[in-house]
Amino acid sequence: MGNQPDYRAQAAKCRADADTSTLDNVRDRNLRAEAAWLEMAVRQDRVTASRRDREPALQEIPLQETA
Repeated sequence: MGNQPDYRAQAAKCRADADTSTLDNVRDRNLRAEAAWLEMAVRQDRVTASRRDREPALQEIPLQETA
């Protein structure tokens, strides 16, 4: 469980790329990618919470804050 991808970091990178983009289509693509990464982060949090509820050994794993 410690090797889970950092979806929020990927979303932040896409946002930064969108902010520095000069082409509208590239900016839009990066904003769509950011939204997708954030949705994956939310799903990851839900799965982690569900596992924590089912498995007492996982109760030590902290949930990430959602923005």
